[in-house]
Amino acid sequence: MKVTESGNLKHRQLRIEDYLQRASTEQREYAEVCAPSKITETDSTNTNKQTEGLLEQILNAENLNRAYKQVKRNKGAGGIDGMQVDELLPFLKEHKDELVQSFWDGKYRPKPVRRVDIPKENGKTRKLGIPTVVDRLIQQAITQVLSPIFEKQFSDNSFGFRPKRSAHDALRKCRNHITEGYKYVVDMDLEKYFDTVNQSKLIQILSETIKDGRVISLIHKFLRAGVMADGIFEESFEGVPQGGPLSPLLGNIMLNGCDHELERRGHRFVRYADDLMIFCKSKKAAQRTLDHILPYIKGTLFLRVNREKTKVAYVNTVKYLGYSFYIYRGEGRLRIHPKSIQKLKDKIREVTGRSNGMGTEERKMKLNQVVRGWTNYFKLADANKLLTELDKWLRSRIRMATWKRWKKIRTRFENLKKAGISEEQAWMWANTRKGYWRIAHSPILSQVLSN
Repeated sequence: MKVTESGNLKHRQLRIEDYLQRASTEQREYAEVCAPSKITETDSTNTNKQTEGLLEQILNAENLNRAYKQVKRNKGAGGIDGMQVDELLPFLKEHKDELVQSFWDGKYRPKPVRRVDIPKENGKTRKLGIPTVVDRLIQQAITQVLSPIFEKQFSDNSFGFRPKRSAHDALRKCRNHITEGYKYVVDMDLEKYFDTVNQSKLIQILSETIKDGRVISLIHKFLRAGVMADGIFEESFEGVPQGGPLSPLLGNIMLNGCDHELERRGHRFVRYADDLMIFCKSKKAAQRTLDHILPYIKGTLFLRVNREKTKVAYVNTVKYLGYSFYIYRGEGRLRIHPKSIQKLKDKIREVTGRSNGMGTEERKMKLNQVVRGWTNYFKLADANKLLTELDKWLRSRIRMATWKRWKKIRTRFENLKKAGISEEQAWMWANTRKGYWRIAHSPILSQVLSN
C-alpha cells in the first residue's frame, strides 16, 4: 500500500479500521505492523521475471507481515541489542516508517551477530551467529522472495533446508542408490563450511540471477555485518553466519554449482546442506571420483575439504544424518548409528538425573518430548530389537529416578506399603543399602512401578 494524497488518507484509515475490527487478535497484530506504509505492492507472480525490482517485493507489506509471523513462530533468543521476539511488534509500530525508509535510502546497516558456541559430538564447537530480531525479520523477508526464484535452479539431489523435502527423503534416496548396486561412497566433509564460504564467489553467483543491485548490496551487508564475541567485535571477511533465516538458502546457492557439476559428470549423489555423499559401484571408481571433484570444489568454489574426514568407504561403515547403512539380500537398508543411540542415552540420563531440579510432571513431559522426537526421526531404521532394549533401559532409569525421589526411609516405606507390599518386606527394602541402579532392576521395584 502507498499513501499518496492526504485527502485519501482518511478513507483508507476507515477501511483499515474496518478490517481490524473483523480480524482476530493475532491477525490484528500482524496487520498493524505494515498497514499504512510507504511500500509499493506488485502483482507480478512470475518468479522468472522477478530478478529486477526485488527490493519492492521484499518490502511489500504482505511479505513483511509473513516474515513477522514466521519470526514470531520461530521464537529464538535475542541478538546483541537484547531485543526479544515479543518486543518486535511494539518496535515496528513505532519505527516501521523510518525502518522501511532506510532501505529506500540505502542507509540500513545490519548489526553484528551474537556469537554462540554449540558443543559438537567430537568435543569441538559449532559457531552460531544470532542476528538481532529486526535483522531476522529482514532476512526472513529476503528469503521468502528469493527462495521461489532459486528453487527452480536447485538439483533434485539436494534435500537440506528446502520446502517439502526432508532428511528422510535424502535417506530414502541413499537407500535406493545402494539397492541399485552403488555400494561404495565418497563421504565428503567440507571443513567448517558455513564459516569458510568465499563471500566474493557467493556474491558473484547471486549476481548471475539477481539483477537488482540494491538486494545484492543488502545481502552483502549482512555477510559483512561482523560478529560480537565476548564483547569484542570481529570482522567477517568470509563465511555465512549460521543462525539467521538467510544462511541456509545462501548455503544451498553456493553448493548448487557443485550439484550440477556432479550431475553433468553422471554421478549418483545425495546432498543435505553441506553433507555430501557420492555413490559409486566400486572402490576404484569412488577414489577416482574424489580425485576429480576435489579440484572443482577447491579451485572453482574456493571451499575447503577436510581430507582427514573425507573418505572412500563401503556403505556399511559410514554415518549419514544419524543413520548407518547395511545390505540385506541385495537391498539397501537403514539402521541407527551407535553414536545416535549414545546421544539419546546421554539426553535421557540428563532428564532423569537427580540434580536437574525437575519435578515429576516436568520430567515426564521432557522425557516424552525427547523419546517421541527421537523415535519419529529414526522411524526409517530397522530397529525393533533395539527399541525394545532401549525401552527396558528407559524404564529402569525412571524407576531409579523415582527411588531417588523417595529419599528418606520413611517415605520409601510408606510408598511401598501403598503399592501393596507387606509391612515387613516394605521396611526391609526401605532400609536397603543396595545402589540405585541395582534397586531399579530389583523384583520389588518392578512390582511397585510396573510397566
